[in-house]
Amino acid sequence: MSTPSLGWLAALCCFLPVVAIAADGDLVKQLSLAPEQYADDAAAARTADELEKKFPDEPRPEAVRMLVDILRGSKMGPGEGWFGPAQSRFDWKWVLQEYELAESAEELPLAKFGGKEGLAKRLDRDGDGSITPDDLDWSDRNSWVRESYVVGRLFRRMNARGDGRLTRDELTAFFDRLSQGKDHLLISDLRDALLGSGGGSGDLPSREVLVRGLIAGEIGSIHEGPRLGDAAPDFTLNSPNGSQTHQLSKMIGKQPVVLVFGNFTCGPFRAFYPEVDALFERYRGQAAFLMVYVREAHPTDGWAMKANERAGVAFAQPKTLAERVAVCDQFCQRLRATLPVAVDDVGDEVGHAYSGMPARLYLIDAAGKVAYKSGRGPFGFKVGELEQALVMALIGTAQPPQP
Repeated sequence: MSTPSLGWLAALCCFLPVVAIAADGDLVKQLSLAPEQYADDAAAARTADELEKKFPDEPRPEAVRMLVDILRGSKMGPGEGWFGPAQSRFDWKWVLQEYELAESAEELPLAKFGGKEGLAKRLDRDGDGSITPDDLDWSDRNSWVRESYVVGRLFRRMNARGDGRLTRDELTAFFDRLSQGKDHLLISDLRDALLGSGGGSGDLPSREVLVRGLIAGEIGSIHEGPRLGDAAPDFTLNSPNGSQTHQLSKMIGKQPVVLVFGNFTCGPFRAFYPEVDALFERYRGQAAFLMVYVREAHPTDGWAMKANERAGVAFAQPKTLAERVAVCDQFCQRLRATLPVAVDDVGDEVGHAYSGMPARLYLIDAAGKVAYKSGRGPFGFKVGELEQALVMALIGTAQPPQP
């Protein structure tokens, strides 16, 4: 398997001594930061300053940016550290080129898709009958995207079972809990449920928890994965029950390949997973799909989440493949997984090769190249953005109708 260059790690080790590295040197197993380097705000600030001096060039490696932000007080919010936009071959510029539109064009009616209007309709996010730059904008500056974060947080608070499928009973229970006997809710009731003491503030991590999570690869891999246009690293993994072997190179060729990385204890991934399953059902036969089950994001012996306890999703980090398979089995049952699932080994070789922790999406084209790479989860895990990339890949061979 090809892996990203780890040259920058040698310098980083001045601050993060390597505890154990694979014999071939291509996969960092564990790194550690001396407690005195982040024990208090002053020590953490000094360490952050030293890291920035050691890595003066921009852009800095993603792991360095994340560690610096953690040391400066980040609580893992959108836009902080290594959380950034997707890399995609498919955007408004692609539409202009594919359909030979003038650079000043601001829309493309669905009728121009020459018999593929039904497929192209998935690009029309606002449903106005035309594709516009705003429909394809998934950046955090987009108002639709910002509002979707609020919707997602509300959804997860109401979805007590934590399986990404909100039921009538859960809606009723949520209303009853907030209304406390009233026949209505005030906006303040909803606000307090999301932002107040009942909104998950107990899940905010300490600096130590985040540093250890970075070292362990739980909040994300320190590797950056392949870039747009790179060859997708090959891998071979087994299904949870061992009955199937999934080799990426054998999937590549006739159809685009969608890779989904995630784990059970990542609450946002659980919330979004049914959308991925729906995508699989919608494009079955037009694209190949595979989920790779990776390291837990919020184990009970790491950044534990009270929301997971309430949902009955509380597991220590698996230490053997058998333990990981057992948790993956519970994930598949709870989430009613239908798309094929493979389990990464506890060495996290595939998870690191694709920077797939805690959750990530890829689209691989028929030539085996990365055509779309989502931002890091949870903020970059945008199923709708992946679907648009997949749709454009599927219609990309269609010639636009003559004017």
